[in-house]
Amino acid sequence: MLSYQHAYHAGNMADVHKHAILAWMLAYLTRKDKPLTYMETHAGRALYDLQSSAATKTGEAAQGIEIAEQWFSADHPYRQALAAVRAAHGAQAYPGSPLVAAHLLRPTDPLFLTELHPQEFAALKEVMTPHRAICQQRDGWEMALSQCPPEPRRGMLLIDPSFEVKADYKTIPKTIGQIHRKWGVGVIALWYPILTDQTHVPMISALQAAHPDALTHEVGFPPARPGHRMVGSGMFVINPPFGLADEVAWLSVKFAAL
Repeated sequence: MLSYQHAYHAGNMADVHKHAILAWMLAYLTRKDKPLTYMETHAGRALYDLQSSAATKTGEAAQGIEIAEQWFSADHPYRQALAAVRAAHGAQAYPGSPLVAAHLLRPTDPLFLTELHPQEFAALKEVMTPHRAICQQRDGWEMALSQCPPEPRRGMLLIDPSFEVKADYKTIPKTIGQIHRKWGVGVIALWYPILTDQTHVPMISALQAAHPDALTHEVGFPPARPGHRMVGSGMFVINPPFGLADEVAWLSVKFAAL
């Protein structure tokens, strides 16, 4: 299935959660003067217009980044990425995770991005080619399994599926296990939605059993509109950078006040 398009959901509270954690981790990892590899399995189009018909139709950004931006100081890496993208693309621009990463990585840090959806891939390639990214229209899981371990071996893999394929909930623990066995030193970060039916629970239980030292962080938030099934966001991080637990604890306080 290739029906999912993130333009309807860009800048929502799940994006705030995911991108704030991603930005913090990349800022931490780039403190060392050693190159790192950054990879994404489901990259999307990388750049979104919050005044587009898709974004205004759902109103999710109005319930997300428009509320949460004030949480972050001007020197927070997430806020810095937002500012850089707006300076380049306009006040209503919102970065997907590839652009967040591009504005925090260095010229020595290779980016590998995959996206299957034809229109989303075309937009991704147009936006990210100037940022030195290697963009491929292929299955992201296949990329991760074939690319790992990357060179440089130090680095991060972001896994951000749409979960429109319900079998993902069952297959993800096994696939992440295979990736981790191939790339034991990599930071492997999985984003997942928290829905009203709690579909994610068996998947996360399996991941936690297999990776007891990983970090699991979940936040809740009001549904963006009546009947909307997503009521929270989760991040599961293997090899979490030092200090991430404190950062997500701070985020928990912010989300709890919603």
